Formats: sequence, C-alpha cells, structure tokens
Amino acid sequence: MVRIPDAKVALSTASVYPESTATAFEIAARLGYDGVEVMVWTDPVSQDIEALRRLSDYHQVPILAVHAPCLLITQRVWSTDPWVKLQRARAAAEKLGASTVVVHPPFRWQRNYAREFVNGIWRMADETDVRFAVENMYPWRYRDREMLAYAPDWDVTNDDYRHFTVDLSHTATARTEALAMVERMGDRLAHIHLADGRGSAKDEHLVPGRGDQPCAELLERLARTSFDGHVVIEVNTRRAMSSAEREADLAEALAFTRLHLATSTTTPIAPAAPNPAASDPAAPDPAAASDPAPGPGTRRP
Repeated sequence: MVRIPDAKVALSTASVYPESTATAFEIAARLGYDGVEVMVWTDPVSQDIEALRRLSDYHQVPILAVHAPCLLITQRVWSTDPWVKLQRARAAAEKLGASTVVVHPPFRWQRNYAREFVNGIWRMADETDVRFAVENMYPWRYRDREMLAYAPDWDVTNDDYRHFTVDLSHTATARTEALAMVERMGDRLAHIHLADGRGSAKDEHLVPGRGDQPCAELLERLARTSFDGHVVIEVNTRRAMSSAEREADLAEALAFTRLHLATSTTTPIAPAAPNPAASDPAAPDPAAASDPAPGPGTRRP
C-alpha cells in the first residue's frame, strides 16, 4: 500500500528569481504545482493583493501561503515597522485564501521587536485562522567567525511558537540535524520549505537531492504521519542559463517531492543520520559567507 498525504506542493515565487512573480504563477500552472507561496519582496506585483488575485484567477493556481517581507532587502517593503508588515501579511493571506504566513525571527538589532516577538506572534495567531509559522534560520559565518544574527534564536525550537516552518537549506547552513529539529517541532510543524544544501556558510537552496540534507527522508516521514500542511519548493535558480533550464530544475524538484511524498505504509521511520559537520567544531567551512543568517521548546499552558 502507498500513502499519499493531503499536503499540497507549492512553488515559492522566490524560486524563479531573477524572473518575476507573474512568471512564477505561469511556471507553477504549466508544471502542475498545487499552488504558490508568495514571497513579498521588491517586485511591486508581490506587494499588490489585487494583482496577485488576478494572477491566481487567470492561471487557476491558488495562493497557499504568504511569506512576510523579513529579508534584509525588504526592510522598507510594507512599512519599516515589523509588526505592520505582519499585519499586512495576515490581511493579504486572509483576502487571498492562504492558510499560512511564514515569518523569520527578528534580527538582533531589532531589539524592541525581538523582545516582544514570541508573545506578539501568539497574540496575532489568536486573532485569525491563518497560521503564523516561524521559520528556522542559521548563524551568519565569515571564515572562522560566527555571528548570531537572529533573536530570540535562529533555532526556533528553543522558543514557544504555535506553528513552525522548517527549511532544509537553513538546517544545512546551520549544520544542525534536520530530522532532530523536526522531532522537536512535533505536531507544531505546519509548513515545509523544501530545498537542499551541503553545509556551506552560504544559504544555498539547492534543488532537493543535490545536497546532503534528508529531503527524501523528511517527505517519507510526512507521508507516514498524514501531514496536512504545505510543502513549498524554495530553491535558487538564479544561475540557470535560460528560462528552459530554470523550468527544468523546478520540474525536477516537483517530481522529487511527489515521488517521496508517496511512500509505502510498511516502511519503518529511519532514525536521524549523524552529521559530522554538526558535531565536529573543527569541521572546515566549505565556503565563506557572502551576505550577513537544543532543547525542545515548551508549550504554553
């Protein structure tokens, strides 16, 4: 017997960069993705709810998630106030029918925001049916230096959130055990950013299967546990030499995901494999960072 979970496979609009948000809808429709996650960034279309609605209706591709503008390059998108950004992301999700808002933990220099972040996310989650799924990040590294850029923590399982997003490119960059992190998230894991990595200091976002992260194992685990969130392909295709090459990468990522989401119900869940780089502090960095990003969290009573 084969079990296929209810999880939908979506394409992040960030996966087509440097092409446009509109192009992401076209590709998602052509390749047969179940929907898109909109990365709200400097592309004006990504910030325009009515434009997004028209694209969704025209291509018959639903918007399943909204990624709030949390990146360095989006510090002025939808306001400079991070709480206003989240309020607008929630409003966009509600109007577009998306079930999830993805949010990063604050940068450490956003001190007031960071101080109130955990409680503030709970308050916002209590006001809506939209899930605020907080995403794991990573330390920033340059050569032999490491900087903790996120607060309260890049490892979001050290804090109490209602819902989590796990990103496997970020687990690679952090050199942490992805499946162990998923175990700590437990039934609060609501959203997946599927990508691969090799432990570089750079956040690689490789096509699944091209790095050393347990992408297949995670998908098979989701199938066995009847995961009902979304699996979002969030990969870097900016080095593609043509639109056709970019589309081939995204087709490969979709095929990989669908294959491993359909798994035998009799296959046992394998334990997390050890990652030498995560446990060996002397392991060398394979690349230098180009841009400055364990205990379980406790449930709120």
